[in-house]
Amino acid sequence: MTFSDLSLRPELAQTVADLGYTEPTAIQAGLIPVLLDGRDAIGQARTGTGKTAAFALPLLQKLATHEDRGTIRALVLTPTRELAVQVSSAIYTYGEALDIRSLPIYGGQPYHKQIRRINRGVDVVVATPGRLVDLLSRQAIDLGAVETVVLDEADEMLSMGFAEDLETILQATPEVRQTALLSATLPSRIRKISQTYLTDPETIAVAEGDRTAEDIEQKAFLVQGRDKLAAMVRLIETDDVTSALAFVRTREATARLAADLSALGYAAEPISGELSQAQRTAVLARFKKQQVRILVGTDVAARGLDIDHVSHVFNIDLPVDAESYVHRVGRTGRAGREGTAYSLVDPRERGLLHRVERAAQREIPFAELPSVEDVETARAERLVAAVAANIEHPPVEDRKIILDLVSAGEDPMRIAAAALAVARKARNEMPIEPISEVRETRSRSNSHHSDRGRSHGRSSNGSDRSSRESGFVRLALDAGHDAGVRPGQVVSALARTADIPGKALGKILIDDRHTLVDVPEPLVDAVLAQSGDYRFGKRLARIQVAQ
Repeated sequence: MTFSDLSLRPELAQTVADLGYTEPTAIQAGLIPVLLDGRDAIGQARTGTGKTAAFALPLLQKLATHEDRGTIRALVLTPTRELAVQVSSAIYTYGEALDIRSLPIYGGQPYHKQIRRINRGVDVVVATPGRLVDLLSRQAIDLGAVETVVLDEADEMLSMGFAEDLETILQATPEVRQTALLSATLPSRIRKISQTYLTDPETIAVAEGDRTAEDIEQKAFLVQGRDKLAAMVRLIETDDVTSALAFVRTREATARLAADLSALGYAAEPISGELSQAQRTAVLARFKKQQVRILVGTDVAARGLDIDHVSHVFNIDLPVDAESYVHRVGRTGRAGREGTAYSLVDPRERGLLHRVERAAQREIPFAELPSVEDVETARAERLVAAVAANIEHPPVEDRKIILDLVSAGEDPMRIAAAALAVARKARNEMPIEPISEVRETRSRSNSHHSDRGRSHGRSSNGSDRSSRESGFVRLALDAGHDAGVRPGQVVSALARTADIPGKALGKILIDDRHTLVDVPEPLVDAVLAQSGDYRFGKRLARIQVAQ
């Protein structure tokens, strides 16, 4: 099948051809005909499969039937501002010949600017749920003419606590509409939404085979948290790392790791939700041109990245859920290339690794870190290769220097050794830091190897104040029923404010004036760091370790 077989309007077909697309991906071949036919659909596909074009092209074809412009007739909901901007940009690119205007709406921008743009008239709104609900509550946006709704990365929106916001938004759109739901997974919560808000949808699932590609080499290295930077340096020095993504858990850690790597001579930059879209675009452009060798980010900030040339993924901090691990690893080994994924595992993170292995249905073997001698050998080999590459055609001025030295009676071997010493110094190679030895010990609990019976439900009564799950720390918010706090709001507030995956949270207990929430141990510092910034209505709540 080719795009010419999909019955696209001439303008869209030409745009697709100009972009170099010839054959649709699996999700595009399955979803586009269904949406062009006006039916509701569920598309199951991961990031990087071409799903944006799969819903954007039919959406634009439908909008093109309207002669008047400036009325919101299409709505796309995304979990993050980065994805909202990316989708809006894609819709603009695909629909430029049709004069269709798209507007991204997300938190962090002034309300008045967004409202002014809405009042000027737009055809497509691409929004994060939280900001769109805020605009609806201000009666600043009208969704009464919407004909098409797309829920992009619906599973991620639910995991971030947006379930109630999604219901509010969908109820503000006409009952008669076309709805498409796209999700990497189809848990029961997704199916419930589809049963409520979609009409006889057709499901298009892209076959994935193994949860993680077999041509991606995956290894783990046991190392103390304080030695993770030194361990990463050894792996960079001994592997052919042409371009890499390094994942950490918090925005602060992205900036810190990128700065540390840059100080050691590696071209590294952070990518986080704090960057403006212009800054983000510039960083990605430098990375694609390989002016930046290592991109450091969180799972949330890296969502929606469309990069094919990543040779390595470094899990500096293991994710707290297996789904994020699969997403991370899947960013290498694309477009038929081989890929490598290395995980640096603190002894306290062994349980997280076991959880990932079970979900990915494969063992991630531990390996020995390269030694100091290994690094020195690799550096020497690179130097020899660089010299060998210049032997055939050395610069004329360099040949003259050597001839002058030989004519002056210097020994050629001594000249070569001195030249290599100068070359080594010019490479600015930093000393290799020592790494503490870590004994391989069993996890503190065998519960990682069996079902812990963890409750994934959200409780709203405080009858179990002392119950704590293994690997979790119970934290207390100073807001409860008195502030109208609901479990979904807790998940949403912590996920958005602390930049953590909402689905990682454990039990939530709400009483009159406080809320208890179980947070995975590796995420506790990130959550506590934002104390005082968790908003519930008009109240800003503080959080601390529960007594």
